[in-house]
Amino acid sequence: MKFFIDTASVAEIQQAAELGLLDGVTTNPSLLSKEQGAPREILREIAKLVAGPVSAEVTATDSAGMLREARELRGIADNIVVKVPMTLDGLRALRVLSAENVPTNCTLVFNATQALMAAKAGATYVSPFVGRLDDISADGMQLIGQCCAIYRNYGLESQVLAASIRLPQQVTQAALLGAHAATIPPPVLRQLANHPLTDSGLAKFLADWEKIENRM
Repeated sequence: MKFFIDTASVAEIQQAAELGLLDGVTTNPSLLSKEQGAPREILREIAKLVAGPVSAEVTATDSAGMLREARELRGIADNIVVKVPMTLDGLRALRVLSAENVPTNCTLVFNATQALMAAKAGATYVSPFVGRLDDISADGMQLIGQCCAIYRNYGLESQVLAASIRLPQQVTQAALLGAHAATIPPPVLRQLANHPLTDSGLAKFLADWEKIENRM
């Protein structure tokens, strides 16, 4: 499964890239608003840091506006993926962008029918929002499983990108269900490497080694 990082922080992206596990980046207007500088310049800097896809979201709500913004975003860098909302206008834009071979990410997907429509419209990635479904007592991981099953059933080429990840175990669950990728906030990405038994085991090894050194 591919690991994307869900942030617009250049510093966080640099740190994640140093781990050698970073396959891509997802941003959105909310994440970009937290950073200093012009959004287009931030995206340009991110695209230079990452060899993989960098999702950049349109803000227009009509298909014509989405297409205009999509072409502007694609002018930033070759690895920019245009993020489009799951609306009827978004589907229209996805169809046109797919015909132009523009990579896309259909965002704000909350049920399997939406995911199926996005795939049929030609989305490169489809982003079901796990955490936001859990917030309303729905089952976000069930949606990931449904999307993966539907895409397998019909040989659809869109990739399931598990989004709105809040917990490390959601990454594991998404991988077990067959999601192609997960986009992970920096704090959760760091938590993936942690386990209390790893910490206690390392502490014991170091304590035992200190005993050996004292005998030398």
